[in-house]
Amino acid sequence: MLPCGAVLWRRLLRKRWVLGVVFGLSLVYFLSSTFKQEERMVRDRNLLQVQEHEQPILWKVKFSSGNSSQLSNQCRNSVQGKLLITDELGYICERKDLQVNGCCNVNMASTKLYSCESCLPNGCCSIYEYCVSCCLQPSKQHLLERFLNRAAIAFQNLFMAVEDHFELCLAKCRTSSQSVQHENTYRDPIAKYCYGEYPPELLPV
Repeated sequence: MLPCGAVLWRRLLRKRWVLGVVFGLSLVYFLSSTFKQEERMVRDRNLLQVQEHEQPILWKVKFSSGNSSQLSNQCRNSVQGKLLITDELGYICERKDLQVNGCCNVNMASTKLYSCESCLPNGCCSIYEYCVSCCLQPSKQHLLERFLNRAAIAFQNLFMAVEDHFELCLAKCRTSSQSVQHENTYRDPIAKYCYGEYPPELLPV
């Protein structure tokens, strides 16, 4: 035997006006939830646009002439080059002339400081290690700061992690979406490593 409350509830649910009320309340709840979500999305989008146009990104890159690596006699370097290596002091050398402390041997004739040997005036180079070495010149600091001030939100993931001039040059000289056209060919297939403010010029196809 069903309780009286259950019987009354079943009878009510059979009536069309009750079903209409339930459907109407459900529709109102759905529409209000949708509108609230849309309002949040518009508010977030507007906030992002305000941040893009009014607030500069707080990059944490440090430019310093006093390098802590010189004190510890240890160097970070560009690591992956098969023939050439650039250390964080700006020296570029042959891999065989890299010392156990990670620094280039400055006593070797082939070791060069802040070399822009394979680089064009626009800041694009044909060899990654020369790009890094050239980018590390103290005179390039203002250029890099201008780039960071102009950098789009899209570059946050790429550059927000870097902490100093050397790490910025490593990241900046790597090829990225700025270096390619049509997603599969280099804008400049020769000078494709760039530390400059702008991507390589488009070459005629």
